[in-house]
Amino acid sequence: MSWPYQLFKNVAFGLDAEKAHNLSIKFLSMFPNMASEIFGRDNLEKDLLSCQVGPMKWSFPVGLAAGLDKNAEAIDFFAQTLFGAIEVGTVTPLAQEGNPKPRMFRLKDELSLLNRMGFNNHGMDEAYQNIVSSNRNSKMLGVNLGKNKVTAEEDAPNDYSKLFKKFSRIADYLVVNVSSPNTPGLRDLQNIESLKLIFEELKKCDQFGEVPLFLKISPDLSVDDLDGIVQVGSDFNLTGIIATNTTIMPEKGQGGISGVLLKEKSKMMRSELLKRSRGSDLSIIGVGGIDCFQDVWDFLIEGGDAAQIYTSFIYQGPEILKNIEKGLKQKLNQYQAKNLQEMLANRDQLK
Repeated sequence: MSWPYQLFKNVAFGLDAEKAHNLSIKFLSMFPNMASEIFGRDNLEKDLLSCQVGPMKWSFPVGLAAGLDKNAEAIDFFAQTLFGAIEVGTVTPLAQEGNPKPRMFRLKDELSLLNRMGFNNHGMDEAYQNIVSSNRNSKMLGVNLGKNKVTAEEDAPNDYSKLFKKFSRIADYLVVNVSSPNTPGLRDLQNIESLKLIFEELKKCDQFGEVPLFLKISPDLSVDDLDGIVQVGSDFNLTGIIATNTTIMPEKGQGGISGVLLKEKSKMMRSELLKRSRGSDLSIIGVGGIDCFQDVWDFLIEGGDAAQIYTSFIYQGPEILKNIEKGLKQKLNQYQAKNLQEMLANRDQLK
């Protein structure tokens, strides 16, 4: 781990987890150039490690997962790092406080986090303005969409429609999030009929079919539910599915678990999803417990399109991105490929 990040981490980990999170985002938003010296800067040769995700080209096959930059405040910073895409949010139509504090906890021994935040954010209008005024540095930008806590289940499609209309012209992709465990009743929207109602409402929007649209799912679904999820994705011509959100582990406390504790469950769900989506046009983005090059490589050669990280970035800083970059370049040399896309075009021959 680089000493600037180690110093940064030592200071941050001496504070309450949520306070450290908020202060870090504020710092990165105010001093993106200075902060990039701590976390590392994107110096990739153009297209060497780029990958295709639906109609999008990511400059690097690992993006920042939703949850870290909820209000799109630090895009200028993250756009200077190796991340191939930046996903902000979760954003709700109206600002909301989220669940009572304390609500974020480090599980240091397990390199994991427990959170019960509850979609705390400043609302779609502020996030929109932050995105408009940001410098994306040509990186793909996604917006993760969620319903307000006070919105009844039957009115959820209207919340997602408001958000879709707000961000569809300025985002590179959008994500329907019905899989967080921290908003009461939200995961009930993962049932097939509820999903159909949401996407039927989105179909009425002008930009539907124009902006890449993903569905983010829970690792706590039954694998038997995945066929229906894939069918919905295909029926509504979604760009893809993001697997997975956080998991529930009651023995660790109320809320969602991310990081190493999630790794095996999320990996299993991704493998099942890749099998069941084979032959469809759906792109699969993998997230959940990914914390090293081997995790990314295994997912890519299994058929995944790109990965995302959050918790491992908190614990490892820029080192994880550098290690993934190093590993991918070694694979390029091993297989004598000129770039990542050429190498992945021959997945069956990779190991």
